[in-house]
Amino acid sequence: MPPHKPKSKRVTLLDVARKAGFSPSTVSIVLSEAPLSRYVAAQTKERIRKTAAALGYRPDVFARSLRSRRSNTVGVLVFDISDPFCVFILQGIEKTLHGTPYLPILMDAHNDQKRFAGYLDLLMERRVEGLIVVANWLFDEGELLSTVKAEKIPSVVVGRDTSEKELGSVIVDNEAGGYEVMKHLYELGHRRIAVIRGPDSLRDSQRRWAGMQRFAQESGLELDPRKVRTLPEVLDPTSGFQGGLQATEDLLRTRLKFTALAAFDDLTALGAMRALSAAGRSVPQDCSMVGFDDVPMAGFCTPGLTTIRQPMEEMGGTATKRMLDALAASETEVSPDLQLLPPTLVLRDSTAPVRGKDA
Repeated sequence: MPPHKPKSKRVTLLDVARKAGFSPSTVSIVLSEAPLSRYVAAQTKERIRKTAAALGYRPDVFARSLRSRRSNTVGVLVFDISDPFCVFILQGIEKTLHGTPYLPILMDAHNDQKRFAGYLDLLMERRVEGLIVVANWLFDEGELLSTVKAEKIPSVVVGRDTSEKELGSVIVDNEAGGYEVMKHLYELGHRRIAVIRGPDSLRDSQRRWAGMQRFAQESGLELDPRKVRTLPEVLDPTSGFQGGLQATEDLLRTRLKFTALAAFDDLTALGAMRALSAAGRSVPQDCSMVGFDDVPMAGFCTPGLTTIRQPMEEMGGTATKRMLDALAASETEVSPDLQLLPPTLVLRDSTAPVRGKDA
């Protein structure tokens, strides 16, 4: 039986003081870089710091936070971490926090409103100094975020417009994205365009549709309402695939002619592509296809999906900077403005010029 190894003792500030030959108060002033440290001789500072490094001393962050009444933590509350939309936002948050004194506490609500509320309470109990909420299209803030307002901590929501709730938010310019979808298909010669919208209650869907309609009005393009379908209100974040498949099957049953299809998001587009393939129609030869979001699978499918890219990493970074700016200014909230970031059209193989006989 191997000999029992004793647990290593934590090096304390008193250990550093004894080894360096100075009083604990002097060592504390130097290692905490307190204002009084400017009166300590440079040689003394150097010796104390070298001794602390040699002993492997680490400051007691918990004790320091009790003294300063600051936690140096920020909450990152994600509605669904499995959503591919979320991963790149988290990367932007992490990169922006790196190098700052703030440690993120990440919690995943699993698309559960009660769990979201419980985690929000836990973060408040742990005195986080700021909060970033990563929402998805199932997120319903309701009265939950009123807790944040009452706690008076700088908070930003990514992926959902909460400006009406007087909370700062960062999203992509959905209307501009919808406009670019129609413009791209129009420039390829498509005039018979089908559309699968998101759920009626979703503001992102409303704005993307508004952008499509604005381009149609400006260009004289007629969008036939018989070729427009709407995804159902559901509680499954991956339901877009099945919804896109069923909506496209329904469009095909009408026997109405369409040479292009604009989908609410990438999962909806992938479901639509499956339905077209099952019906013997190829993309883009028989029907061009455009998605929205540019999740990783959009570039991995065959053909690669032309889509509107949301600047997800930039959205996460922008939200974090807004929170950090408020903390630096000792403000209790982030300005409740909605910040729109520009989308980008990503061209792949799922769109092509309309064929002469189909124009």
